Amino acid sequence: LAQKYDPQRERELRVWIEGATGRRIGDNFMDGLKDGVILCELINKLQPGSVQKVNDPVQNWHKLENIGNFLRAIKHYGVKPHDIFEANDLFENTNHTQVQSTLIALASQAKTKGNNVGLGVKYAEKQQRRFQPEKLREGRNIIGLQMGTNKFASQQGMTAYGTRRHLYDPKLGTDQPLDQATIGLQMGTNKGASQAGMTAPGTKRQIFEPALGMEHCDTHIIGLQMGSNKGASQQGMTVYGLPRQVYDPKYC
Repeated sequence: LAQKYDPQRERELRVWIEGATGRRIGDNFMDGLKDGVILCELINKLQPGSVQKVNDPVQNWHKLENIGNFLRAIKHYGVKPHDIFEANDLFENTNHTQVQSTLIALASQAKTKGNNVGLGVKYAEKQQRRFQPEKLREGRNIIGLQMGTNKFASQQGMTAYGTRRHLYDPKLGTDQPLDQATIGLQMGTNKGASQAGMTAPGTKRQIFEPALGMEHCDTHIIGLQMGSNKGASQQGMTVYGLPRQVYDPKYC
């Protein structure tokens, strides 16, 4: 912290404080401010009446009270709390760098309020903008590009929540939805399976090869690919759960 202390800033602060108060600080800058008298006179020059009573530096508690009154006054003046040093930083010589930063922040605040100060920076003034309620409501209806692009997705035909929505590229001329009765190859191949006769979920669907002429398959015989029934017949099987006779025709 001591290495961050800037001697050039100290000279600038000395010129400003002595010019504002009309009092000489002394050879040692921090020792001249330790009793808090000059600091209280400085804030009273910037904002009259900030410190009602300045104690004579007779005892240590008088000096600490002057420093505390100065710190409370500059906080009300507009200096941010994180820029303000602690009383012991100055009185016990523990952090002169923070004391210097606080005085520079006070100079910047004074410059912002229109005082002629040769150091510090002028803070930017707050520019608060107020929009009409109708303008704010209009903005809620627009999705900005920073929220993501929809990649040419159209909302055409979007009538209710959950309704199917088609994604298309206008350059391809596929504005109208594609045939919904055919499963495209990009969805996986159906190996020649037809959707003809598909009337409701769970309805039986026949898979056949048109080239073999097997449109009307025999549904009474269980094929070998489903497992062998070893000659068992389903004849007479009328109701689920009835007994089934297994026999060999050679012995009947």
